[in-house]
Amino acid sequence: MDHFPTLQHLARLHGIQPVFFEISGERRLADSDSLIRLLQAWGVPIERPADAPSLLRERRQQLWRRILEPVCVAWDGQGTVPIRLPEAIANGPFRAHLRHENGDEHAWEGDLQDLPTTRRKTIDGEACVVRQLPVRDVPNGYHTLKVELPAGATASTRIIASPRIAWRPEGNATQSWGVFAPLYAIHRQRSWGAGDFSDLEAMMGWVAQQGGQFVATLPLLAWLSEVSDDPSPYSPASRLFWNEFYLDLTQIPEFPSSTTVQSQVASPAFQRRLAELRQTDLVQYTEQMDLKRSVLRQLATEFFEQPADRQQELEEFRRSHPEVDRYAVFRAVGDRQGEVWTQWPQRQRNGTVDESDYDQADYRYHLYTQWQVERQLQSLRTRADSLGTLWYLDFPMGVNRAGYDVWRWRDVFALGASGGAPPDVFFTKGQNWGFPPLHPERLREQGYDYLIRSLRRHLQCARLLRVDHVMGLHRMFWIPAGTGAAGGGYVRYHSEEMFAIVILESRRARAQIVGENLGTVPDAVNRALEQHRIKDMYVLQFSGSADADPPLHPPSDRSVASLNTHDTPTFAAFWNGHDIDDRSELGLLDDGQAQHEHEERARLREALVAFLQRENRLPKGEHEPRDVLKGLLTWLADGPAPVVLVTLEDLWGETQPQNTPGTFEERPNWRRKARHSMEEFSQLPAVQELLAAVADCRR
Repeated sequence: MDHFPTLQHLARLHGIQPVFFEISGERRLADSDSLIRLLQAWGVPIERPADAPSLLRERRQQLWRRILEPVCVAWDGQGTVPIRLPEAIANGPFRAHLRHENGDEHAWEGDLQDLPTTRRKTIDGEACVVRQLPVRDVPNGYHTLKVELPAGATASTRIIASPRIAWRPEGNATQSWGVFAPLYAIHRQRSWGAGDFSDLEAMMGWVAQQGGQFVATLPLLAWLSEVSDDPSPYSPASRLFWNEFYLDLTQIPEFPSSTTVQSQVASPAFQRRLAELRQTDLVQYTEQMDLKRSVLRQLATEFFEQPADRQQELEEFRRSHPEVDRYAVFRAVGDRQGEVWTQWPQRQRNGTVDESDYDQADYRYHLYTQWQVERQLQSLRTRADSLGTLWYLDFPMGVNRAGYDVWRWRDVFALGASGGAPPDVFFTKGQNWGFPPLHPERLREQGYDYLIRSLRRHLQCARLLRVDHVMGLHRMFWIPAGTGAAGGGYVRYHSEEMFAIVILESRRARAQIVGENLGTVPDAVNRALEQHRIKDMYVLQFSGSADADPPLHPPSDRSVASLNTHDTPTFAAFWNGHDIDDRSELGLLDDGQAQHEHEERARLREALVAFLQRENRLPKGEHEPRDVLKGLLTWLADGPAPVVLVTLEDLWGETQPQNTPGTFEERPNWRRKARHSMEEFSQLPAVQELLAAVADCRR
C-alpha cells in the first residue's frame, strides 16, 4: 500500500511543507525519508511510512479536541476566538472571562448557538463544529481568556491584542542616516584590544557631530568564551544576557579604588599583554577575555567581601532582572564542569542545580559582570538620548544549542534539528547554521514567553531593531540531525501571532522594526512587512543589473537602504571583483564561472557609471572608485528610503570583509579590527567629505 500521500498529509498537519520551490524556481518534493526525519525532529513517534495512517488519525483528533487555540490575535483590539466542540455540546450557555495583563477583568455570557459557525467536520464518527466567539475593544497587551462551556468543559487562550502597524517616528526623524561598524572592530588608543561600550558611546557622539542619527552594530550577546572559540555574534549563548567582553573596566566604580587591581593593571606584565592585544590586526577574543576576567574577578571578590552602599543597587538589579540569578548559576556550573551543558551530569543537564554544584565565587562573578553591563548600557542609553542618537541593533534568529537559553527553555526548541538553508547556486550543499530552531507548537503553548522576553531585552537598548532572517516568522528550514541540507525542509510558524508580538513590543518601546528580507523570500513575507509597515532592507549590491534600464531601482519608502551588509563584500571589494576571486579561491567557482562573473561585474560597473553620470552624480571622464562611492551614497540619501545606512569601512576603501558566509576556519570572520583607529578615521578628509555629502542629502 502506498502510504506516501498519507505521510504528506501528516507532515502538513504538523506545519511541515512537503513541497517548496528552490531559488532556481524548481519545485522540490521531499521524499519519504526526509519527511520521516522532519516529523521525528518535530517530535512525532514515526519510524516508517506505514505508521502514517494511525498517526494522522491521532493528529486530527488532537487538533479537533483542542477547544481553544493556545494563542489568538486581536488586531486593533478586535478579533474572534474559534471554539471547537462536539456538536452534541455546541449549543447552550457559555461564560467568557477575560483577565487583562494589568489585572482588570471583564466577563460576559451568551449562548453558543448564537455564535457564527464557520466549519463542520466528522472526526471518527463524531460530528464537530467551530463556533466563532467575538472579542471586542481589547486594550493592547497579553491577556488570558477563559471560557466555561456546557458539560463542565473549560478552556483558555492567550489573547495578543496589538495594533496592526509597527511604531513609526514622525517629522524630521523620517529621513535619517547612520553608520554601521561592528563594535569589536572600533578601537581607540585607550581600548584594550577591541571596542567596548565606551568606544560605542564615543562613536555615537562622533556620528552625531557629522549630522547622523544612529549607530548600527552587530549583536552584543553573551558568549561562552570558556568553552567556545567561535565569536560569531549570531551564535550567542543567550538572547537575554549581554557579553561582558564589551565592558569598559575603567568605568566600573570599584576599579579606581582597588589598590590590588591598580597594581595589577600597572604591572609590566599586564601592560605588555595589553600592548600586544592592541597591536594585532585581529581581535584575540580568548586572550583579551582572559585579561579582562582576571580584573573582573578581583573587582567582584572585593565588592562581595566588603559591605558597600552599592549592595542595595545590586539587589534592585536582581529584583528587576529575576532571570539573572539562574543565568549566573548556569555559568558557574559551566565554569566548574569545564564543558558545555550537554556534557554535564544528568541531574544538572536536566536543569536541577543546587549550591554544591558550583563555586560561589564563580556565581558572584557572573552576577557582578551582568550588573556592570546593565549599568554601562544604561549610561549608553542616557548618553544616546542626550545626543538624539539611536542605537540600531540586530536580533539574531537563533542561539547556540550549548548556551543558556536552550538549557533553560529547551522545551521550546526543536533539539533534533538545526536551522539552515536549502542548496542554491552559491551554496550547492546548502547551509547548516547549527542552532536549534524554535518549535512552533511548544512556543505557542508557552504563550511565546521566551520570544517576548528576548525582544524586550533588545528593545530596552535599541530604537532600531533589525530582525535577522525575518522569514523565520513565517517558516524556517529545518535540517534533521544526521542529515545534510538536502534532506531538510521548511516548517511553518504562526506568523500572525509572531508579527503581533513584534509590533506590540515595538509600540511599547517606541522602536522601529526592520525585517531582514534579503535573498529568496516568499511573497507572503514581503506582503506582511508592507501590511504592518515594518521596514525592509534594500542592499544596492543585490539590486543592480546591467540588463535593466535604469540599472538600479530605487528603494521603497519603508526601506533601510545601504550599499552592502556585514555578510557581503565591502564596496571597494565588490567594485573591483575581489569577492569573485575569493569565491574562486574557496572552490565555489571554477575558472570559467569566475571569468563569467568578472565579465558580468564589468558590465555592471559600466552601467552604474553611466547611470550616475546621467543623474549628475559622477563627472564625465576619469573617476576613482571613491567618486562612484560618493555618487551611490548620495543617490541613496536623496531617495525615498527613510533610513540610509553607511558602512564605516567603505569610507576609506577597505577591501577585506568582516564575514565570509559559509566559512569558519578558512577566513577570520568576526575578528578583523578597523584599519584606522577612531582618532585616525575621525580626522580623515575623505571620511568627513563623504558623510557631509550624505548629511546634506538627508536634510
